[in-house]
Amino acid sequence: MKKIYFLFLLLSLSAFSQEKYTVSGTVYDNSSNETLIGVSVYFPELNAGTTTNEYGFYSLTIPEGTYKIQISYLGFSTIIETINLSEKLTKNFNLKEETESLGEIIIEADIEKINIRSPQMSVNKLTSASIKQIPVVLGEADVIKSLILLPGVTSAGEGASGFNVRGGAADQNLILLDEAIVFNSSHLFGFFSVFNPDVIKDVKLYKGGIPARFGGRLSSVLDIYQKEGNSKEFNVTGGIGLVSSRLLVEGPIEKEKSSFVVAGRASYAHLFLPLFDNDNKAYFYDLNGKFNYRIDEQNNIFLSTYFGKDVFGVSDNFVNEYGNTVVNLRWNHLFSDKIFSNLSLIYSDYFYGLILDFVGFEWDSGITNYNLKYDFKHYLNDKFKLSYGVNNIYNRFNPGEIIPNRADSGIQSEKLIDKYANEFAAYLEAEHKVNDKLTLQYGMRFSNFTRLGQDELNVYENDQPVLYNEELKKYESAEAIGTESFQRSDVLATFSNFEPRLSLSYVLDDDTSIKASYNRMAQYLHLLTNTASPTPLDVWAPSGRFIKPQLLDQFAVGYFKSIKNGDYSLETEAFYKDIQNRIDYINGANLVANNEIETVILNGQARAYGLEVLFKKNTGSFKGWFAYTLSRSEQQTLGRTANEPGINQGEWYSSPFDKTHDISLNGSYEVSEKWTFNANFLLQTGQPTNYPVGQYEVQGLNVPIFDDNRRNADRLPAFHRLDISATLTPEKNKNRKWQGEWIFGLYNLYGRQNAASINFRQNRETLRNEAVQTSIFGLVPSVTYNFEF
Repeated sequence: MKKIYFLFLLLSLSAFSQEKYTVSGTVYDNSSNETLIGVSVYFPELNAGTTTNEYGFYSLTIPEGTYKIQISYLGFSTIIETINLSEKLTKNFNLKEETESLGEIIIEADIEKINIRSPQMSVNKLTSASIKQIPVVLGEADVIKSLILLPGVTSAGEGASGFNVRGGAADQNLILLDEAIVFNSSHLFGFFSVFNPDVIKDVKLYKGGIPARFGGRLSSVLDIYQKEGNSKEFNVTGGIGLVSSRLLVEGPIEKEKSSFVVAGRASYAHLFLPLFDNDNKAYFYDLNGKFNYRIDEQNNIFLSTYFGKDVFGVSDNFVNEYGNTVVNLRWNHLFSDKIFSNLSLIYSDYFYGLILDFVGFEWDSGITNYNLKYDFKHYLNDKFKLSYGVNNIYNRFNPGEIIPNRADSGIQSEKLIDKYANEFAAYLEAEHKVNDKLTLQYGMRFSNFTRLGQDELNVYENDQPVLYNEELKKYESAEAIGTESFQRSDVLATFSNFEPRLSLSYVLDDDTSIKASYNRMAQYLHLLTNTASPTPLDVWAPSGRFIKPQLLDQFAVGYFKSIKNGDYSLETEAFYKDIQNRIDYINGANLVANNEIETVILNGQARAYGLEVLFKKNTGSFKGWFAYTLSRSEQQTLGRTANEPGINQGEWYSSPFDKTHDISLNGSYEVSEKWTFNANFLLQTGQPTNYPVGQYEVQGLNVPIFDDNRRNADRLPAFHRLDISATLTPEKNKNRKWQGEWIFGLYNLYGRQNAASINFRQNRETLRNEAVQTSIFGLVPSVTYNFEF
């Protein structure tokens, strides 16, 4: 018996003492030397694997021995090698692009194995290639329009800026371009997005189970990375369309050590307006730039820039200009084969301007932030990874300034009071493989928001900037009884929140898993708007004495299935969101150029819940997906006292983003190497709105009556649309440097007149009230020529 016990003890000690070593490295695109994000690194004998991070780095600690390693990425040939691990090993890989082949099926199967086991859920990923295949209005490939085809993502309609995720507002989305915050994601009031598809490397949308490194918004994180540039050879890519064109140039600065990419895009339809004696204008342009330098195997430096501008004018009397500017300087450093770090210094600015020559003044407003962040990824072993870091953002808010531009205008200069705030966060998160079936991701984010001193702050009686008039049964703005002045270093208000995050994956078999997640988020910045979609005139405001931070608790559970070795996949998720301190507005609220914005705001609550289904066909000549979302999004603002009714009599009402049913279909069929056909179909419940409940007559005019205590009780007609496109790749492309393709598109094939709004007016002939529907698009044909050399 003692011998058996001794043998068992010896075997146990042997098992525990088995040496483990770390294999790490970076995965590159062989043709351009670009790092690749999300590559599967898999050891079949150990059933262990990982994926490359946002900079193409991977690290895995496994027992000593000889193993096969598989490096797989969709659209690239799989690399299978045998390695002998007897000491720590640095191993870089270069993947070659591969068109449709058996290898692509293997790739998808390997990726699905990692995805099924990963605790991360509620994430959708798009590539630049898939974005370009989706038919869109006027033929301009669009990131935001592509996202709307995914479950849980909607917009306010055609020509509407921003997007809504799981019933949330557009300002509740954190939009990042190379880690820099983008405050306005739209060109031309929503017809196009600010993201040039040619320069995009990776797009991820987090809808739930959001990692602890992200914060500051409630509903989602749209994380976009730009290309780094080809460090092997010069390359030019571009496209010519009916309303806009684009051009990208990339190449090495020092071969295989440093590179650059510069991309420009501009619309030019306004150039043809003078031919029709039209002196109006509406155009946009943007410029992307990125430079990187590989100092050595442990250090890389990146400089990313973006500048975009929109101009809309009615002759020279009214000109509207707005746009984003971002600059990001980053340093990647490997402290060891297990510790990866990234230090970023980021500048982000959004400006909005008006030139009103007919009244003689200009208007200027915006928001600027300076962001310092330091993130670490610590690969402790094959079962445990840590992410941790700190982040500090300093914000300056310019609500608006009136500047006379004509001596005889009679307009006086006026400056709304600038506001200042600082937002700090620190986080720690672990990814823990408990056993072969259960993997956890858990962590904590601590955020602190400090509202800093400003030149002047209104004081109200009883600290109540909004009053309830019991006689008139309505909320009214209070009059300030005085003002206070502060130094910039003074603290007006401070808020701190702990934001726990938890996600788990339980594997039922190699192809099936169940996942669940919980996350708390805090949002300290608010976009003040009472329209269904953001407009450039909307103003960002910080939390403070009268505006509380929004707080979210979101729960989600899902079932994930890989079918036929990854040929198909099924994702189903149910979610519930509870939001505290959701901003609401009193009836008749004026948000434009309002220096006392707190006098039209009430704090309420919101909730959203629903079911999402995504079924995808991933391989073969025909690829595509079916997405369906069944959900509700509601708001409630109770009275502050027993005598106050609140908004909508204190009852829950549909938020402007509530769309009960949302169906989208996307398909791509490669008939031959020459022809590929694409189509997508959308069907959504109509947007909530208000219709008149009656009318009265004044001096022969019929005036519609709206019930102020009945918010969003009606709906616009259902929205639906079918788009198709065909891509022609000439056979003469083969074996030559110049590569070209033609894309022919039909947006809204059957010419559906979807309602953007319905207004009520009196008919001048019949003198009867009538409903007038405004629609943005009917059938819109397009043609685009893309090229590369």
